[in-house]
Formats: sequence, C-alpha cells, structure tokens
Amino acid sequence: MREVRESDAIIAIVDDDPSVRKGLERLIRSSGWKTESFGSAQEFLASPRINAPTCVVLDLQLPGLSGLDLQKQMTEAGVETPIVFLTGHGDIPASVKAMKAGAIEFLTKPVDEQDLLNAIQEAIERDRRIRQRRADVRNLTDRYESLTSREQEVMQQVVSGLLNKQIAAELKITEDTVKFHRGHIMSKMRAGSLADLVRMAEALRIR
Repeated sequence: MREVRESDAIIAIVDDDPSVRKGLERLIRSSGWKTESFGSAQEFLASPRINAPTCVVLDLQLPGLSGLDLQKQMTEAGVETPIVFLTGHGDIPASVKAMKAGAIEFLTKPVDEQDLLNAIQEAIERDRRIRQRRADVRNLTDRYESLTSREQEVMQQVVSGLLNKQIAAELKITEDTVKFHRGHIMSKMRAGSLADLVRMAEALRIR
C-alpha cells in the first residue's frame, strides 16, 4: 500500500443535481482536496473503493437509493468512510437518524461554505484515524500469526492474568518452558511490558 499524503485525500460527492456537483467540486478543490462525483448512490456503490483518506458529501434526497439508504448499506458492509449529509429540506428526523448512525454533520442547502469545509476536514481526520487503527490491527495480527500455536496458547494465558506456574499447570508444561515461550512472545509481538501485551491482546480481541 502506497503512502498517502495530505493532498491524496479524496472527497466523494454524491448528488443527482449536476450544477450542485460542479459547485461543490469547485469549492472543495479550491481547498486543496481531490474530488470524485457521482449522480446516484448506485453509481457510488459501483465505483472502485478509494485507497486514500476519504469523505462522502452525500445528498439526503436521491433517486432510487436515498442518502440514508446508502449510509445503511455502507454500515452493513463494514465501510466506515465518514459522511457529511446535505439536504434541501431541513429534515430533522432524518438528520437525527443520520447522526445516530455516525454521520459527521448534517447541513442544509444552500450550505455555508466554511461549515462544509470544516465538516470535511473533521471527516478526513476521522478517516485517517480509522485507517491508522486498521493498519495497527493488521500489523498486530501479522505479529500474532507469527507465533507458534503453543506461543499463542501461552499468550492467551499470560494476558488473562495467570502466573507462570499456573500457566505451566494449565498447559501441562514446565515453568521454565513457559518462561522460554514468554520471552519469544514478547520479542515477536514487540511488547515492552506485560501491559503492552495486554493492550495488544485487547486490540486483537484475544481473551
């Protein structure tokens, strides 16, 4: 995966009004972000996934799949891309529903340009955090999978709070063998302390 620079952030605009899309493109590009535009939720869903920090500026009222429908489908598919909703209707119940489902902001057209740019900046920062968290988990998963099956067993016992002699009794091995495995585990997982190892296990959801 290539390194993503600040300028690589991409704002996806989903709105069925071509004039609105063009106006949003001009505004967003003038702030240094790249844009991709889509006339419908279906068109957006059919496009390749963007491998860069991303935000979706999404019209609530779309033909076919609505903005809320698209948000729901993205959530169900595990897509965490932050969304900034736009609406010309000031639909309060829909805005509450969108925000509860994780939307960054819900802005009414004609949108205040600075409010929109601020919301996009917040969304991009959130997406960067999401991507970093995923990268960290992938890295931890690779380290965990480098452990032998016995080392994984010992690690599970260690992070559950058992002492070496208790682990030895549980796994029917010697205490020296437990210490040997613990040394390998700490090295392979790059853990500087037991607390580090416990945090890693929590990130990996190891109990």
